[in-house]
Amino acid sequence: MAYRGCDLILSCHEAETDHAKWLETRNSGIGGSDASVIMGLNPFKSQYQLWLEKTGQAEAPDLSHVQAVYWGTKNEGNVADWFQETTGKKVRKLGTLRNRAHPFMLANVDRAIMGEEAGLEIKTAGVSQSKKWRGDEIPDAYYCQCLHYLAVTGADRWYIAVLIGGNEALYKVVERNEADIKALIEAEADFWHLVETKTPPPVDGSASCAAALSTQYKGGDPNLTILLPSDADDVIESLESDRAILDALKKQITEKENRLKALLGNAEEGTTDHYRVLWKTQAGRSSVPLAKIKKQAPDIYRLLQDKGYITIGKPSRRFSIKAND
Repeated sequence: MAYRGCDLILSCHEAETDHAKWLETRNSGIGGSDASVIMGLNPFKSQYQLWLEKTGQAEAPDLSHVQAVYWGTKNEGNVADWFQETTGKKVRKLGTLRNRAHPFMLANVDRAIMGEEAGLEIKTAGVSQSKKWRGDEIPDAYYCQCLHYLAVTGADRWYIAVLIGGNEALYKVVERNEADIKALIEAEADFWHLVETKTPPPVDGSASCAAALSTQYKGGDPNLTILLPSDADDVIESLESDRAILDALKKQITEKENRLKALLGNAEEGTTDHYRVLWKTQAGRSSVPLAKIKKQAPDIYRLLQDKGYITIGKPSRRFSIKAND
């Protein structure tokens, strides 16, 4: 089985037996799971984090210990078997593919479908994610992934099968859409140009971007002060305005919560035609004043530390803004 638009650059056997080679190949271009990040549709990773990884400034996180990832990998073969039994289509593994026209575009497809210009992407999802698969719906990130594989391979369609809650399987078809594929290729080409030229993409407001900046810039010189560009004043003033709005919103929220608490009084639950309002009593939390122990009982503090009961986190940078005098 060979797709018309690409070449096989790493067989499935090599990928399974030589993890270092697979990792090197993956980092040499843009893969299917990267597509949603580049399109801004991945809630877990920012373009900035992906750029750090592709430029070798950060390592991709190891997700092998994550239960959802572990069971997704374990169940891949089972879902592939179910797809074959349900559709009568035969599938097989291939490996990592590279697009001929755009060599930075890679595809590590789950399965190729025999006798058809198509492929199969396999997913698992928890019960809480079932609403994202209703009707013709496919999560945006997975649509981008299938679109990427269509772009790399030149295939006519891509099937996506999902096992939901461990006991409900279904599949859907993503037909080739030239307009969407063109937009994706252009976005990926722009991103790869940033990788090749070591030009960082614009930062965004995601937690992933904040973590990426902390990874890239660890600080270390408390005596270093730089002059920021003149337009930084505009950013600071806008930020201060946003914070004032946020503070006002927090105050409004607290006021409305307090109004409901006053209505509840000593009752721990109140109901309306549409809602339940809860103000439950909870047991107090136990805490150990480590600072006090360290000062008043240093021997006990050292013993706890030696036994591993006290852990010290990694250094972090605190961000703040202060007006000049």
